[in-house]
Amino acid sequence: MTDSLARLAGAFGPDFTWGVSTASYQIEGAVAEDGRTPSVWDTFCQRPGAVLGGDTGEVACDHYHRYAEDVALMAGLGVDAYRFSFAWPRIVPHGGRVEPRGLDFYDRLVDALLAAGIEPVPTLFHWDTPQWVDDLGGWWERSTADRFADYVAVVADRFADRISRWITLNEPAMVTMLGHGLGTHAPGEARGFDALTTAHVQLLAHGRAVQALRAAGVGSIGVANNHTPVWRADDSEAVREAAEIYDAVHNRLFADPLLLGTCPLGVIPDDDLAVIAQPLDWYGVNYYNPTLIGPPADDLPFSLLDIEGYARNDFGWPLVPAGLTELLVGMQERYGDALPPIMITENGGSFGEEPDASGRVPDQRRIDQLATHLVALRAAQDAGVDVRGYFHWSLLDNFEWAEGYRQRFGLVHVDYATQRRTPKDSYHWYRELIGTHR
Repeated sequence: MTDSLARLAGAFGPDFTWGVSTASYQIEGAVAEDGRTPSVWDTFCQRPGAVLGGDTGEVACDHYHRYAEDVALMAGLGVDAYRFSFAWPRIVPHGGRVEPRGLDFYDRLVDALLAAGIEPVPTLFHWDTPQWVDDLGGWWERSTADRFADYVAVVADRFADRISRWITLNEPAMVTMLGHGLGTHAPGEARGFDALTTAHVQLLAHGRAVQALRAAGVGSIGVANNHTPVWRADDSEAVREAAEIYDAVHNRLFADPLLLGTCPLGVIPDDDLAVIAQPLDWYGVNYYNPTLIGPPADDLPFSLLDIEGYARNDFGWPLVPAGLTELLVGMQERYGDALPPIMITENGGSFGEEPDASGRVPDQRRIDQLATHLVALRAAQDAGVDVRGYFHWSLLDNFEWAEGYRQRFGLVHVDYATQRRTPKDSYHWYRELIGTHR
């Protein structure tokens, strides 16, 4: 047993949930099969220069046809749970009708997971807004919250008897900032701070979704929010104010309404806050790195600075395990009893190692990332934070949004030309770690 394994062996106890995560548009492919109609990402990928290399999710990992192979990989890994996402445009395609073939695919997937002893943990929205919904105003229009709730009711009616733990939204902060504020993600709108309207509507959709899930008898509901520790470049008043604004936009705008029923930026009416602040059974945290904030620049009330002095993954993100401890302890201090138990719903990194001559993928950098972040997670638990599970991002190398197929986050290498799956060294390390908790 390696030193990193020995340090973590059994450290989280037998009731801790070990999992892996994926998302529908990033792995499924089959974008025009069995009644599915385009999402905003299908449309965005057709824009010249929008996605690196002109890549699309048209085939991705072909999970739609190869799900049984992927479930077998998860069974071999020994995970307790699999976080995936339902594709809204596969279930409710153009015209708003329910597509039974889309539901049938997820029937097959869920049944395969259960047969393998793996808990399905679906996310109801992981960025692939149906294009027809966007054409009607998308996340700018509050009617989208009602359309989302209608879709959620359909899915819950089909699966609530077999799925106990659900996630409403994935990273609404990124949909708002990257998709509608900066325009670097679908639907590609660069509308600056006006995009805060889309945060309001997504959070309202979350509240409506929770109501629909509760009506279907679901007893375990969470959300998956991207959070970042906000670091200041210095202690000047200008930088302190800039950091407070960034923290409000990235973190508090998406946590305060859910957990406290308040809005730090005043963009959500009180009546909607009452719907948004439905009680949650757990809270999902996606963590990758801290954010360093400088004084206002380029017509923004803050500037984003490089964090120096840390190793970086192939995306260029700094590897700061202690940031996870800082984040979780800070959330516990801020929200106190209002913070439900936490699940780490995403954590990982892009490391591009390819198979060697023997077919092995020696991705020691990913193993180091996993080990150090799990040590940091354990430190947060020791500080009193109630963390009950960890979902690694990701099971498979996949379509990495605007970066196309250049960035590889998977425990399993995917040769996109042949769709051959090769478990990496990190897959075997994670399997051994999970085994120490059995």
